[in-house]
Amino acid sequence: MYIYLVPSPIPDALAAYPHLTLRSEEHVRLAIESAERLMNIESDDKIAAYEAFDAAGSWTGGGYAVLNNIPVTEDGRNDFEERFKNRARKVEDEPGFVGIRVLRPLKDDTYVVLTLWQSEENFKGWQESQAYSHAHRNRSTSEGLTAQKPTMFPRPSYVTTYTIE
Repeated sequence: MYIYLVPSPIPDALAAYPHLTLRSEEHVRLAIESAERLMNIESDDKIAAYEAFDAAGSWTGGGYAVLNNIPVTEDGRNDFEERFKNRARKVEDEPGFVGIRVLRPLKDDTYVVLTLWQSEENFKGWQESQAYSHAHRNRSTSEGLTAQKPTMFPRPSYVTTYTIE
C-alpha cells in the first residue's frame, strides 16, 4: 500500500483516486492511498511518497489526522522499522481510533506515523490514556531507540495535525 501527500489543488490525473482532504491553518493537502505505486507522480518534488509497512484500521471515517514525522538515517531504518513492527498495538483499541499507517519514505529520510481519529478530542484522549503511556514507556529510557542509537535520528521529529474534510 502506498500513500501520497499532494498539495492542493489536486492534479487532474489524480482526481479519480479516492483521497482525504487534510486542512491545517497553513495549507491543504490531499492524501491518496493506493494499492499500486504511482510512479508517474513520484518524480514531482511537491508530492511526498510513502510505502506503508504497517497498517491497521480504516482509511475513511475520520475527522482528524495526526502525522508524526520522524527523520531516520539510512543506517537506522531497519531498527526503526523493527521497533514499529513490534509495537504494542494499543492505539487500535482507543475510543475514536479510525486507522494507522506507518509510512516508509520513498524520496527522503522522514518516516510518518499517520493516525486517523474521529475527532481531535479522541486523539487527545489517547495521549492522556494509560495505553499511550504503555506504548511510549521506553521512549526516554535506556531501552528506547533515542538512547540506544541516538545517531539514527538526524533531526528532531515533529507533529503536524489536520482536520479531514
